[in-house]
Amino acid sequence: MNYGDVADAVGRYARHPVLGPAVYTLHELVKAVDANSDGWAYWRQPSRAAQRLMELIGTTREYLDDRERSDATPDRLKKAYTPLRAFKTRSGIEFEIYDPADWA
Repeated sequence: MNYGDVADAVGRYARHPVLGPAVYTLHELVKAVDANSDGWAYWRQPSRAAQRLMELIGTTREYLDDRERSDATPDRLKKAYTPLRAFKTRSGIEFEIYDPADWA
């Protein structure tokens, strides 16, 4: 996802109980990568770590559809966070990973 896709997803899913934490986590990752490298568009390792998360969030075409997202489950989000947590540990870059249990 590019910057515009991430911003659109944040606007679309900010209040969703699962996708809200997902999009804000991705947004935090993008900001942290930009602050610690040449930028999100150039450093492949964080985008590879976020691949499952971006697949869960969906493409522009998918998230412009107003249907309920039955695929957006806490379990699937937890699995998408696993490579992000590993990236965070290996890289030492700090960014927030939001838990859906804390999302209100």
